[in-house]
Amino acid sequence: MNKLLFTLGAILLVISATAQSPDKVLWFDKPARFFNESLLLGNGTQGATIFGGTTKEKVLLNDATLWSGEPLNDTIYKDCYKNLPAVREALSKEDYPAADTLIKKLQGHYSQAYMALGTLYLQMNHDTAVTNYYRDLNLDSSIAKVHYTVNGITYDREYLVSNPDKVILIKLRANKSAALNFDLGFNSVLHYSFEKSNKCIKAIGYAPYRQDASARGTIGKIFYDENRGIHFGANIAVKIDDGKQIVGDSSIQIKGATEAVIYISLATSFNGFDKDPVKQGKPYKLMGASILQKALVKTFDAIKKSHISDYRRLFARVDLQLGWNKNAISIPTDIRLQQYATGIEDRALEALYFNFGRYLLISSSRTPNLPANLQGIWSYYVRPPWQCNYTTNINAEENYWPSETTNLSEMHLSLLGQIENISKTGAANAQNFYNCKGWSCGHNSDIWAMSNPVGDRLGRPRWCNFSMGGAWLSTHIWEHFTFTQDTAFLKQKGYPILKGAAQFCMDFLVKDKKGNYITSPSTSPENTFYTDAGYEGSVLYGGTADLAIVRECLIKTIKAAKVLKVDAEFVNSLQKTLNNLHPYQIGASGNLQEWYYDWKDPEPTHRHQSHLIGLFPGDHISLEKTPELANACKKTLEIKGDETTGWSKGWRINLWARLKDGNHAYKMYRELLRYLPPVGDTIIYNGPGGTYPNLLDACPPFQIDGNFGGTAAVAEMLLQSTDDEITLLPALPTAWQNGHVKGLKARGGITVDINWENGKVINYKLVSTNPKRVKVSFNDKTEIVISQRK
Repeated sequence: MNKLLFTLGAILLVISATAQSPDKVLWFDKPARFFNESLLLGNGTQGATIFGGTTKEKVLLNDATLWSGEPLNDTIYKDCYKNLPAVREALSKEDYPAADTLIKKLQGHYSQAYMALGTLYLQMNHDTAVTNYYRDLNLDSSIAKVHYTVNGITYDREYLVSNPDKVILIKLRANKSAALNFDLGFNSVLHYSFEKSNKCIKAIGYAPYRQDASARGTIGKIFYDENRGIHFGANIAVKIDDGKQIVGDSSIQIKGATEAVIYISLATSFNGFDKDPVKQGKPYKLMGASILQKALVKTFDAIKKSHISDYRRLFARVDLQLGWNKNAISIPTDIRLQQYATGIEDRALEALYFNFGRYLLISSSRTPNLPANLQGIWSYYVRPPWQCNYTTNINAEENYWPSETTNLSEMHLSLLGQIENISKTGAANAQNFYNCKGWSCGHNSDIWAMSNPVGDRLGRPRWCNFSMGGAWLSTHIWEHFTFTQDTAFLKQKGYPILKGAAQFCMDFLVKDKKGNYITSPSTSPENTFYTDAGYEGSVLYGGTADLAIVRECLIKTIKAAKVLKVDAEFVNSLQKTLNNLHPYQIGASGNLQEWYYDWKDPEPTHRHQSHLIGLFPGDHISLEKTPELANACKKTLEIKGDETTGWSKGWRINLWARLKDGNHAYKMYRELLRYLPPVGDTIIYNGPGGTYPNLLDACPPFQIDGNFGGTAAVAEMLLQSTDDEITLLPALPTAWQNGHVKGLKARGGITVDINWENGKVINYKLVSTNPKRVKVSFNDKTEIVISQRK
């Protein structure tokens, strides 16, 4: 244990530096070697990845608006729908091999990719022998720090990414006068150059105007043209009070300083999903220069103060306390995670993971119309895993499960804005590929609001021909309304989008031989089936996942129309269709069937459980309303088992919470926090899910949706709500006997505080903008209360 603990002086440093509990601080006793040991900062648009090196430091720089590609040309797919009847005909004849082949004619291009902007390098000109090393990320302030000693001189760094001032700041300080000496440089994996300046570094560059996805074992091509694609600029300046500064075109040298502050501004030419980033792009050079100049007239402390105030306004809304060992703060986070994996209790680590998810959402989701992607906003690749795109068969949605329940509704707006954009391209997609009204989206999207099915006529239908991405995304419209009660949003923006998704569902549905409505063709995301004849296929009709999403979309559209008192005739047609959808089927094993028939799964433990959407994140299946179906969902989860990828485990925890099984949910939550060692730059797609040393989720590789799914699951264990009832501690595990949570949100726009002891609620508080009667269930009883005025 002595190796795990700091010296007394270092422990005091930890406590004084953070002034925080172990559920709000990540800290380490050595620099990061790899990305999955680093510390992430962000203001919702710009991101910085901190490694904390002593001799050499690097800071990865990202901007949410820097992607490959350019606006879409949907006219190239205008006749694709003519291939649809042949697929349906093959399915009507139960010719599944033909359907698997024919459906590839209903595939378009792949999405574009999120790009790494560049890297800031610092060469620290001092000896390499270091003692008393410490680095941390304080979730209460969104500030990272590095501290170490060389030859008796203490060096400190402080990092932040400001939302109010739109800059990245690094403050460096030595405790001995004139002891700070370093060289600063910049490079990028993209095409870039430097513009001449005698005051700062001005780097400009551009992303590829097209990047082809890898397919069939080949690496797709990357296409550059300086007259096409999104352009970017990075401006870097240093302020010092003493010493000497030498500024070159591509480097800055600091000699004999005591304190230095590095100011970094980033900007791109992206001006909207439908705007040419060159011909109609934003003046990124002027924007970046202006941001930098406005920041330079402010001190580090002034920018820091406004940054903390802005960030805490969001983060401090929720406080979760599960208890902790007072010695936990003296143990580095990666060691705590390793110890936790051996079975040691660490309630503060469990709360830390919850807090970290909220931190990541605030830090990656404050860009209008651009939600957090598969890696939030942090990536160091020119070929990121899965294009680092928006995967709409689960991952994009899972990113936003904690947005409403953990009181971060504003973060949800980034996704809702993207859904509005997709609804526009999706109208052409619905017509081009399906000859349907309304709008739709396939398996992926990107900064250009791409909505077509992917695959380039070569991809596997199991993941390329998903047609329900738009309908699933649209349900977020209702979720935002039901938590915020923002009728103006619903009327002006939300309902038209929701209605368009429902129109597509209505037009896409066909009747089966029994006269029930089904989808045809249909897939269950990324999974396959064995027919009774032994054929392994992926295309069928009436897949349960499709129909679950259709149900959710139509139910939510009906509710929204009734709130607004519009479209009575349309509502009647939706209800009639709902009443005549192919019903859920329970298989011979007692499970909820994934397929129209009770077919076997080639991979029973498959990571996707899309046919359970009605249980979570939907709500038309529940223990109270549909106990037989809820128990069938439980049996499905038992068959699938608990071992799965990170994001899938996050989803399953939420499902177990909806089933009110807190102990099973907790068991999987512990498994979600299973320590996985860091990996280098090689992308590894195989292996168990878990958590890297810096608490990032391992799919593997890193995918941020697992973090968000885990955070949402904790909220779901502590609080569940419907449009007419709130349940306190519905899935509280035995391990969390005592605690409190403040600031969670329930449907109806109600903020909830709960205190509990020995597994029972001892008091609670409900607050809303206007007092309202609320049905509250807890401690095996139900009561009607009036919420307090906000």
